[in-house]
Amino acid sequence: MNSSALKRKSVGINYIALLCVCTLALSACAAPQAAMREMPASEGLAPAAPQEMADFESAAKTNSFAAGSTQVETERLVIKNANLSVVVDDAAKSMDRLSAMAEEMGGFVVSAQLYQYELDGGVEIPRASITIRVPAEKLDEALTRIESESDRPPTSKNIESQDVTKEYTDQKSRLRNLEAAEAQLQKIMDEAFNTEDVLSVYNQLVQVREQIEITKGQIQYYEQSAALSSVTVELIPNEAEQPLTIGSWQPVGVARDAVQALIDTMQFLANALIWIIIFFVPVLFILYLIFVLPLSLVWRYWRRRRSNRKSEAKAITPPPPPEA
Repeated sequence: MNSSALKRKSVGINYIALLCVCTLALSACAAPQAAMREMPASEGLAPAAPQEMADFESAAKTNSFAAGSTQVETERLVIKNANLSVVVDDAAKSMDRLSAMAEEMGGFVVSAQLYQYELDGGVEIPRASITIRVPAEKLDEALTRIESESDRPPTSKNIESQDVTKEYTDQKSRLRNLEAAEAQLQKIMDEAFNTEDVLSVYNQLVQVREQIEITKGQIQYYEQSAALSSVTVELIPNEAEQPLTIGSWQPVGVARDAVQALIDTMQFLANALIWIIIFFVPVLFILYLIFVLPLSLVWRYWRRRRSNRKSEAKAITPPPPPEA
């Protein structure tokens, strides 16, 4: 093969590499045809290059058709998550039971936290928060068993559903197109002779494979999130004594509020006294030394001097003559 043929072969390989990049950026059907129309005829291609591009275009059309068919047949993919707040007698034991329930259902514990919660009277009671994953088809059963941990209705309950069918189908179609581009780039690199062309196609191949891994990770995330529902439960400790209820009136609760108000008032007065002794008294004393004391000394000096002048005036003034 002479140098002219090698040059034409190199140019053809470069155009095919550019065609692959365009295929990743544009749609699977339109990109190969547009690239063929925009390619100048004066550059000249090796005899095998048009056939390679035709094969690439055919593969892209086939993948596009398969993607459209899959989109129609793909079942709906929905991610369901739930959040609950439940009042329980023993938060630690309830957390252990929920952990065992998750494993029994074929799920697992994502996170679990046990900490001390201080009541109004200063008593500390354990409080817990747990996040589990259970199979989506067993979500209702899991919620029922979680609510059975308490004899009260949940203080809060929220179930969220997210339909990701479109996003999942798009990622699957994108993966097929990327895999087709990877196969064509690998074929082009195997047939290349020039080192520069090999490196150029190799760089494109690395980028395509990176996008393939990212797309596979996103697909796996959708599948796992739809297969396993996330449930976050806040386990609130029950009070040691249940309040006595008479109709809608709770005297124990009113008494507790009154005692708490008294404590708050005494605390406010004690804080105010501490502020007065530590802060206001020194500040007032300093203000007295700076402003009040000098003014009082000046005032007393002025009154004393005025009194002395009056006394001297009386001593100098002669007494009036006696009357005849």
